[in-house]
Amino acid sequence: MTAKIIDGKKEALLVRQEVKEGVNRRIAEGIRPPGLAVILVGLDPASKIYVNNKRKACDEAGFKSLAYDLPESISENEILKLIKELNADSEIDGILIQLPIPRHLDANIIVNCISPDKDVDGLHPYNMGRLAVRDPLLRPCTPKGIMRLLDSTEIELKGKEAVIVGASNMVGRPMALELLIAGCTVTSCHRFTHDLEKHISNADILVVAVGKPNFIPGDWIKEGAAVIDVGINRSETGSLVGDVEFEAASDRAAWITPVPGGVGPMTVASLLENTLYAANFLHNGDPS
Repeated sequence: MTAKIIDGKKEALLVRQEVKEGVNRRIAEGIRPPGLAVILVGLDPASKIYVNNKRKACDEAGFKSLAYDLPESISENEILKLIKELNADSEIDGILIQLPIPRHLDANIIVNCISPDKDVDGLHPYNMGRLAVRDPLLRPCTPKGIMRLLDSTEIELKGKEAVIVGASNMVGRPMALELLIAGCTVTSCHRFTHDLEKHISNADILVVAVGKPNFIPGDWIKEGAAVIDVGINRSETGSLVGDVEFEAASDRAAWITPVPGGVGPMTVASLLENTLYAANFLHNGDPS
């Protein structure tokens, strides 16, 4: 079996076109464009690339975009002061702080300071709680993007065995909640899980987000499964690879995301979608 590629670039382009059309409708009706503030702390090269991609996407969508590149030595109180100012800014619909942040800063305190209706990353406890009780508002970007990718395959998710490897707040935990809402039977695996191979071999839907190159052997994959690889790692040869052995997994899976070009583009697209949603429904009313 040769797996079909789940094209994240193609699906993300569709989302970004939908967002651009939504922005144009607002402007045509005399409503201000959505506003997004992106905060980067320090000079981590990978984070800088991610932030630049997000800022470029905002500009292309027609958003008002504010960029804050803060020194690594900045104090927590200074960041909290900035966030409170952005919370009060009526032209800003979303606030994003690029994670990870320097170790002397508490990510939970900083994320929790963001107003829930401007938490376009979907990581505030309020938004995570809404997702947990099946009443989502602003959904975490990567899991939201993954659900759109799964929708594009037209796989019937109800009743499927879904396995998630990784239990982070950004991906693993909200991903489990998304798949529960979709009607899957969900297993969350983590560093204390025994017999990981057994769990993976039962998965109709497999989502892997651990950040370790080729961590999941391809021959563990169930035949006919859909494999969503969130990882993006630099191999010993310098190439980008995922958390799953792509070639071997492709021989067994029915669907698989590539790395790069799979989940990553959808994360940025979902951020834009969340910001437009906040502008339309949480701050200024829906112009459609």
